[in-house]
Amino acid sequence: MEKIIQLQRKFAPELTQIIEARYNLLRHIQHTQPVGRRALATLLHMGERVVRAQVDWLKDAGLVEFSPLGMSVTAEGQAIMADLAEYIRLLRDLVGLEIELSRQLNLRKVIIIPGDSEIDRAVRRELGRATAGVLGQYLTDQMVVAVSGGSTMAKVAEAINFSFPATTVVPARGGLGEVVEYQANTIAAVMAGKLGGRYRMLHIPDGVNEETLEAILDGDTNLRAVAEMIKHADILVHGIGEAAEMAERRGVPPETFAKIERCGAVGEALGQYCALPGKIVHVTSSIGLRLDDLAGIGTVIAVAGGSAKAKAILAVVGAGGQDVLVTDEAAAKAIQLLIK
Repeated sequence: MEKIIQLQRKFAPELTQIIEARYNLLRHIQHTQPVGRRALATLLHMGERVVRAQVDWLKDAGLVEFSPLGMSVTAEGQAIMADLAEYIRLLRDLVGLEIELSRQLNLRKVIIIPGDSEIDRAVRRELGRATAGVLGQYLTDQMVVAVSGGSTMAKVAEAINFSFPATTVVPARGGLGEVVEYQANTIAAVMAGKLGGRYRMLHIPDGVNEETLEAILDGDTNLRAVAEMIKHADILVHGIGEAAEMAERRGVPPETFAKIERCGAVGEALGQYCALPGKIVHVTSSIGLRLDDLAGIGTVIAVAGGSAKAKAILAVVGAGGQDVLVTDEAAAKAIQLLIK
């Protein structure tokens, strides 16, 4: 396959461009179906005439079908998507970049999704789908899975299409006071529902002082049991955020964030703020996992994308404890430049 791609680049570069363009169209139809041509053109910032010509070709090839509601990907189109995705990864040399980053970051595995999730919603969905796939590879019976909150993690839960009824899903941390759909408790419940398993809730927000947390734990045996379950989870799936954005979401006082910023914090995960190359500079109090707990977790899967998150990813991964990173092409290339 690699030799064929090299020949195509040299002898017919326009062919690879056409394949990439049609793959991108097919991917967007898959994630927004049923969708009209005009809506698709607006989504892709393309002329409607150009989109019409390409989707007509996809229809003639039996990859999409039209209905009064809009276009949808056919069963044949769905089947070819996996092969096309692998072709695009090879075409952009993402396989080589995965190997390079896994070695440089000391990770078991790096998975890179083509594109930039900051500007393309289809890439965000692909991040969720890829992370769900990694989770499925590591899941076995009777496991406890801890999950963090956030919009990307919501996509992960949404993408699960397999069943592990004996699984228990727990939130990795307390709530942030953000939209309910993105809270760790909600994501744990959705994920458990998709898996056909059970879930346990953690009804306490982040940021409560240590003395209050101790008092709550002393008086609530159920909460203490959930906290212990979280600390000994078999798998953790979590997102990574930019320090400034997460401080705002967590309601960190301005004077505290100014101190964190002076320490060089660029990334945040599990309530801990990290500076490059991986120094933890601030910790928010919470019942749940922290980065220094990750050595006791069987498999840790981190997911984050977009070039703006490159420093955040590098800082959090540098703090240690991560096993698998699922990211996108834009973030991976930005991380590569930062390392160099």
